Amino acid sequence: MTDNVAGRVLLEREGDLAWVTLSHPGRLNAITVGMWRELGDVFDAIARDGALRCVIVRGEGGNFAAGADIREFPAQRADAAGVQHYHREVLAPALRAVAMCPHPVVAQIEGVCVGGGLEIASQCDLRIAGESARFGVPINRLGFPMAPDEMSGLLALVGRAATLAILLEGRVFGAAEARELGLLTRVVPDDQVAIAARRSAERIAAGAPLAARINKRLSRRLAAGGALTEDEYQDYFSYADSRDHKEGVRAFLAGVDPSFSGD
Repeated sequence: MTDNVAGRVLLEREGDLAWVTLSHPGRLNAITVGMWRELGDVFDAIARDGALRCVIVRGEGGNFAAGADIREFPAQRADAAGVQHYHREVLAPALRAVAMCPHPVVAQIEGVCVGGGLEIASQCDLRIAGESARFGVPINRLGFPMAPDEMSGLLALVGRAATLAILLEGRVFGAAEARELGLLTRVVPDDQVAIAARRSAERIAAGAPLAARINKRLSRRLAAGGALTEDEYQDYFSYADSRDHKEGVRAFLAGVDPSFSGD
């Protein structure tokens, strides 16, 4: 990763867990072009790390992210070509890198989670938020719709009706309503968000990583619709001869905790 005075994306590692932190002090972690690119680079590196079992995405200083940094818009989105480049060549690859991460990804959401912040959270597998967290995509007040590659994550998560309610009204709303809409996995007291996210990640890490990766691939494929090919069926059943599968059955029958290796 490279330093960016206008904001950074930080990567920390502890054993088989990793934390990705959106950091833009004084700007509620508003996401700059540099940060979008750094986010993609960080997740590309994470995807290649076979020893990881879960990733937590969070914001620094009590907020997740206040969307894209609008101060950059006059320079980055000055005309139709700039708008296309910004959304298709900057934001879309970063969101795709989060979505395609082979390891489970948990969003630790505190404070503000709007616009691009909500788009990032939507690409995570689980979303754990504090009671006072705030959500929304108020871009109708900026005069533009949500781009296709960005809308796809929100649409897959909450469906067309909720997506349109969020975009057409442009409201900022609380965690309870966000959970009702299907945006959140769970809501916890504000002082328990980091603890709850870590516990979730630890539960995931205690399971078989091979099974987790297959579950992610298969759920994505089934959500896309259409009949599975024979190769796709074989990809699913590839776990059958794995060490982890044998270890899970052995440990269960022996009444002990399994020791998974990811093989």
